[in-house]
Amino acid sequence: MAISEAQLETWSHIGSQVQSAATYQAIRGVLKDKSAPFAGRGFDVHLQGSYGNDTNVYSESDVDVVICLTDVFNSDIGQLDAADTLIYGANKGGGVAYGFDEFKADVLAWLTENYGTGVKAGKKAIFVPGNNGRRDVDVLVCIEHRRYTRYRSIFDNSYHTGICFWTTDNEEIINFPKQHMENCTTKHQATTDRFKPSVRVIKNMRNAMIDAHYIADGVAPSYFLEGMLWNVPTQNFGWTFQQTVENCLAWLDGCDPTQLACANDLHWLIRDGENVCWNMADFHTTMAALRLYWNTSGR
Repeated sequence: MAISEAQLETWSHIGSQVQSAATYQAIRGVLKDKSAPFAGRGFDVHLQGSYGNDTNVYSESDVDVVICLTDVFNSDIGQLDAADTLIYGANKGGGVAYGFDEFKADVLAWLTENYGTGVKAGKKAIFVPGNNGRRDVDVLVCIEHRRYTRYRSIFDNSYHTGICFWTTDNEEIINFPKQHMENCTTKHQATTDRFKPSVRVIKNMRNAMIDAHYIADGVAPSYFLEGMLWNVPTQNFGWTFQQTVENCLAWLDGCDPTQLACANDLHWLIRDGENVCWNMADFHTTMAALRLYWNTSGR
């Protein structure tokens, strides 16, 4: 028996926004403070993740904030032809005195000065503990990334702008959060505002599946679920959530998963061994669990 429309409607509701918005403004204010040790640098501060995309559900607590150094950038020239590659190489500058490591150290020191010893640097992000009026925050420190598609000169080139950072074990991670956000908003509008509530339905369904032991925690991260639904054609998002879930599961059951893209449309969604992609085994485990839970839970 499919899950009731009433339950799906409840699951479609967005999580707390007032406290998350206040949290973001507070952290942003500290990061943009003119007394910060990096205040004279070029940088950008913005939301990413579920709160940035309006796909957060009630069980989610952490707010994800990006602070990106724009004075320097990391480059990917793999898509350039031989001539453009030569021109890029001739124009490339030397090393920089202030880069990712220095920027992250300054951000960590500043957050610690403002929020105390509870601030901790994790593998990827800096954790800032919440209080009664502020949620927990993960601050991701990164530098600008450019994936070049054309390079004729310093003034005549084109590229996709993303972010780049290194984990504590020196693994380089490149992503494109702004394109992800823009593409999800476009999808939401194209589906008559059905896409984002449907993402929240699937995320809450995943949480219920974890509680009921249909799937292990960590197998189906929210980012990948959002990307998975982004690939589903617009016409499958119906006027009821029951029909939408059935349509989406049916389409995903019949698709070629190797051709699914992340919502940023610049990475593949499913590739084994890639740090920004879902592995194939977890995708199939997730799909099998979703179908089983949908057909048998009867909530």
